[in-house]
Amino acid sequence: MTVDEKDRTEDDAGAAVPRQSVAGRAAALVRNTWRGLTSMRTALVLLFLLALAAIPGALLPQRSLNAGKVDEYIANRPTLGPWMDRLELFDVFGSFWFTAIYVLLFVSLIGCIIPRCWDHFQALRTQPVAAPRRLSRLPHHTDAVVDATPDAVAAGAVARLRGWKTITRTGDDLRSGRPGEITVSAEKGYLREAGNLVFHLSLVGLLAAIAIGKLFSYEGNVIVIADGGPGICTTSPAVFDSFRAGNSEDGTGMTPLCVKVNDFTADYLDNGQAEMFTSNIEYQAGDDLESNTWRDAQLQVNHPLRVAGDRVYLQGHGYAPTFTVTFPNGESRTETLQWRPDDATTFLSSGAMRFDPPGGMYPDETERRQNQIGIEGLFAPTAFFHGDLLSSSFPALTDPAVAIDVYKGDTGLDTGNPQSIFSLSKELVNQGRMVKETRVNLTPGESTTLSDGTVVRFDGAKDFVNLQVSHDPAQQWVLVFAITMMAGLLVSLVVKRRRIWVRVYPESADRGTGSDTLDRQPRRTVVELGGLARTDQAGWGDEFDRLAARLLEDLGRTPDTPQNRA
Repeated sequence: MTVDEKDRTEDDAGAAVPRQSVAGRAAALVRNTWRGLTSMRTALVLLFLLALAAIPGALLPQRSLNAGKVDEYIANRPTLGPWMDRLELFDVFGSFWFTAIYVLLFVSLIGCIIPRCWDHFQALRTQPVAAPRRLSRLPHHTDAVVDATPDAVAAGAVARLRGWKTITRTGDDLRSGRPGEITVSAEKGYLREAGNLVFHLSLVGLLAAIAIGKLFSYEGNVIVIADGGPGICTTSPAVFDSFRAGNSEDGTGMTPLCVKVNDFTADYLDNGQAEMFTSNIEYQAGDDLESNTWRDAQLQVNHPLRVAGDRVYLQGHGYAPTFTVTFPNGESRTETLQWRPDDATTFLSSGAMRFDPPGGMYPDETERRQNQIGIEGLFAPTAFFHGDLLSSSFPALTDPAVAIDVYKGDTGLDTGNPQSIFSLSKELVNQGRMVKETRVNLTPGESTTLSDGTVVRFDGAKDFVNLQVSHDPAQQWVLVFAITMMAGLLVSLVVKRRRIWVRVYPESADRGTGSDTLDRQPRRTVVELGGLARTDQAGWGDEFDRLAARLLEDLGRTPDTPQNRA
């Protein structure tokens, strides 16, 4: 063959191989990608990635919980902070990458489970497999000779294996060629795979319920003074101090609910540790709003009020000092405002108040602003003084006192700029627009007088509670799926998939080739039993021995097991 002929032959051979079309290659790519995505290995990797992706949400401040802390975190890290914000690390659970992992895990689990459900359904319809040719090679095996016919032994085995899926094979169904042979195949433990499927289906349901809850839920927190005052009504997100709505909620479709807080009681141990928080409230919901009917209820930690699909939780508490400011013209202003507990053990709290002079007291607005009163300082429910320094020795409201700085000037009430309710604006102080008049320690009923005759009196303090109104339409389903998931996992771990085979045949068919009478007139039957677990688990050998013992004892013979021979 010449070189040219050889080249033509190779070209012809190469041309004989069909090339796959672009559509075929695309279909193969999609098919292989789907197979890889719906494999159990991929599902486990995605589950691990989901847990890993949730870590930044627990370690970094989240904008949905506290936007102020996020802004402070970014401001303290001018280089790294903006990049972290671009990667949505401050909104982890709503980020595109967390959602992508979540959706891929959801699709992967569904793609894994559906074929397994079909396979399990087919397995339930399939008869147990035929007995192996040599039962003696199985991990668990025993044999015996009994005085009964093969038919009677097989019928007794089926009766003893009640609860097992059994099938009896005789004659042409067997390939051993041994005359008179009968085999019984039995299988049990289908609940193992069913429990496994229930676990994975419940996991999918749990993920779906959580996702639906995130779409249609809302949660608001509000501080209410526990003095039987007007309370709150959930008519708008503006009612709450902080409000989070689901992606499909805007706060306009909230369940109408009104709550009044009558009192609050805290039980403490001698060391100041809280033992129980209790608050007596009144509430209205549904038809009670139209009839103006108030119903009594009691809130405790982990014992919320459940009404109209909403839950009202008692989240925390603190103290709200009361101050009265009497201006030089004799008119007074009284205000009660919550202060922030800085010490969770002693409830030493800090806060601020702003008082605007009465209207018409000053000729123009500029002068009125220059005579506003600002108060900033510390509050102790049980006062303990180190000289002039105030601290708290116990969290209960037994001996309250305040250590305050009193300012006069523009407190920023009319600027329209957002301010913290727990502190005065340092910028206004630094600019000289607000000047400190005095620093004083006061107990209830005591007062201090400023240079212009303004009197600032400390009247005491009241309890406040932090209420959380939460709505999650999928919460019950989350509980249901969590319970079924744990039940399915328990079943899959406890139940063992196992198989038993019983082979019986006349003794003369395989034993005693001499002149024994039994060879000429067979009256006894050889019984072979073999067992195999689909998964190697401790305890199956003991169960097989007990089952074999009961079966052969019914036939009048003790099984020939290593334990019995010993």
